[in-house]
Amino acid sequence: MKKVLLLTALFLSGISLFAQDKKEEQFEFTTVKENPITSIKDQNRSGTCWAYSALGFFEAEMLRMGKGEWDFSEMFLAHKTYEDRAKASVRLHGDISFSEGGSFYDAVYCMKNYGMIPETAMPAPGTLYGDTLPNFSEFFQILTPMVESVAKGKQKKLSPIWFKPINATLDAYLGECPTEFTYKGKKYTPQSYMASTGLNLDDYVSLASFSHHPFYSQFVIEVQDNWRWGLSYNLPIEELMEVMDNAIKTGYTFAWGADVTETGFTRDGIGVCPDVKKIKETSGSDFERWFGPSASVSQRDLLTSRPLPEITVTQEMRQEAYDNWETTDDHGMLIYGIAKDQEGKEYFMVKNSWGTTSKYKGIWYVSKAFAAYKTMNILVHKNAVPKNIAKKMGF
Repeated sequence: MKKVLLLTALFLSGISLFAQDKKEEQFEFTTVKENPITSIKDQNRSGTCWAYSALGFFEAEMLRMGKGEWDFSEMFLAHKTYEDRAKASVRLHGDISFSEGGSFYDAVYCMKNYGMIPETAMPAPGTLYGDTLPNFSEFFQILTPMVESVAKGKQKKLSPIWFKPINATLDAYLGECPTEFTYKGKKYTPQSYMASTGLNLDDYVSLASFSHHPFYSQFVIEVQDNWRWGLSYNLPIEELMEVMDNAIKTGYTFAWGADVTETGFTRDGIGVCPDVKKIKETSGSDFERWFGPSASVSQRDLLTSRPLPEITVTQEMRQEAYDNWETTDDHGMLIYGIAKDQEGKEYFMVKNSWGTTSKYKGIWYVSKAFAAYKTMNILVHKNAVPKNIAKKMGF
């Protein structure tokens, strides 16, 4: 009987230790500071993260300003941007690429020059071609060759109607951009609706951190989707991170452009930069078994399943990754909060535009190391910049 009781105790102890080990392998987050945001959307099969993140940011700004919940139209922004990008591509004979991507500056430019509309003033994304969400697979297989046939064609002179079939295709897949609409019983134009928001678009600045341009000056980030050549202020990475921290802690959100192709950015709500060398030094002989070259995908996922040592990011590392095309402008999101894991390390809370099916219902937790390494640029209100840094930039 004693032997049975001993075996039972050992069995239960093993279960307890196993459960404890499994618990230690999981991230546990506690919110430190959370600023209000609007609902999470799903860009689905469309390269419109720039539109969802930029407009999500301005919707959060409306909440911060005490003006309630607004829902701006991503498809209006996409339509106007694709119109302009097609024309720019043709003017430069195809040397400006035509694609689904864009930048935060596209949103600022559109809102300044064309206005904005509520989501309901155009057909719901995807509905014009029988889908429930945006799906640009067929759309851009048709649209891109149309633009390129004009931009890269052999004709010596363009006809006066070259843009009409392109605009008609935009209308067919996205819906026509209204010149007038009624919203909540009141008539608006896109310009008057934009004016009603009270947003001053001159209050917003793009910030970045690259050493191939002088710090504290403005420069054009050399990526294809910055085809409007929007300007960003250049800061040392330590000061850019200081701005990001200060923004959240003082009640501001910011649009975040980043590279999410790293293995540390999962599809289930985590963004980290594990220090494999340091992990190996502290893991002993088990490292090769779990993280070696022959490790399976599930074993490699252990690098992002729990808090682990991360790399120390330097300005030189950032620049090298950018110059080697390892850091690119892959994805736009919205940072709105700060959380801590069970070891006290801080993470940014990120609103994504991939729907709510992920582990944290559409929210990502991105470590400060990941943000320092893989941030391309941010769009933020000037008042969120600490005064000593703003002074260096001249505003």
